[in-house]
Amino acid sequence: MTQGHKVVVGEFAESPMEAVEHHLSLQPMERPDAASLQPHEVLIGIRSAAVGWVDLLMTSGQYQHMPQPPYTPGMEYAGVVLVTGTAVDAAQVAVGDPVLVDGLQVGPRSGGRYQSQGGFASYAVVPDTAAIRLPDKLSFDEACCLLGNYETAYHCLVVRGRLKAGETVLILGATGSTGLAAVHVAKLMGATVIAAGRSDAKLAFVQAQGADHVVNITHPDGSPGVRPFRTDVKALTGGRGVDVVYDGVGGEVSLESLRCVAFGARFLIVGWASTPGVANGRGQRGAPNANQLPTNLIMMKGLEVLGAPMVIATVNDPSLRAPRLARILQWVNEGRLKPHVSRTYPLADFKDAMRAKWNGEVIGGCVLHP
Repeated sequence: MTQGHKVVVGEFAESPMEAVEHHLSLQPMERPDAASLQPHEVLIGIRSAAVGWVDLLMTSGQYQHMPQPPYTPGMEYAGVVLVTGTAVDAAQVAVGDPVLVDGLQVGPRSGGRYQSQGGFASYAVVPDTAAIRLPDKLSFDEACCLLGNYETAYHCLVVRGRLKAGETVLILGATGSTGLAAVHVAKLMGATVIAAGRSDAKLAFVQAQGADHVVNITHPDGSPGVRPFRTDVKALTGGRGVDVVYDGVGGEVSLESLRCVAFGARFLIVGWASTPGVANGRGQRGAPNANQLPTNLIMMKGLEVLGAPMVIATVNDPSLRAPRLARILQWVNEGRLKPHVSRTYPLADFKDAMRAKWNGEVIGGCVLHP
């Protein structure tokens, strides 16, 4: 059967949820003709595609990379090689191989000629260099949640944060996909992990995944805002505070976590999931709602505040990537690292999947099955 489907973002919306409700559609997709492949291209039959936070932000043009609509979302995906171009080396990738696709070379975040080949689709045409044979220990679902999450966690914690064995790290948003990846990476580096989140049930799962301690940052009475959780963190560190903060949340949580650190700590800016509307919607850019940190606390704590944009850093210094990928794949092949996928949906239910991701209902990975 050659008839498939793909999700199309017709135009940018004011917000991701407006886009999901009004500007995304499921459309028919013909299987690309094998004769149309360039010599170094391969045709992938997509089995699993991750639903990422960034995929949602892109639909309103509020992410730094802006694929122009109409486009197919889905930065990361995995599947089976159906056809290879005439110059593809079978020792590298061959017909029938299960592969994961490199989202820095292909798809809406790639920025190149393959930007249109998003994973919310039945098929994709990608360069042979972007098709990585699936590690034996990973399923398609796990594989499509590997690179973006664990490369981000590794770059932030190891390269920027210089995390060492024996140090203590506070991971904010630990129940999300990159947050859970950060828990895994930090433990593999020999650190003590304090995981912060908003749900006791989710935090219990994160603790089962390796976190040493968990802290619920919500008020027990259900009132809005963030409770002063510094007392918890200081108690867990003998009054000293943490050596590293991994902050993918922003807003009020960032401000409170500044009071949870030891002198000279490293504060890693990974994202701002709690305040996603930093930029104007509809791709208008600007940053009218930018997060702010208090310089007095930064100075008095002797903090190193470190921006940690994995993709932008890699574009500026491609040499960062090879050792990062080698370490991550080594951990996978040793059976020490495995992404957790908590939700899967058929492609036709892509709106439900995107809503669940946006509303924080997912622990770790959320995956579509085209």
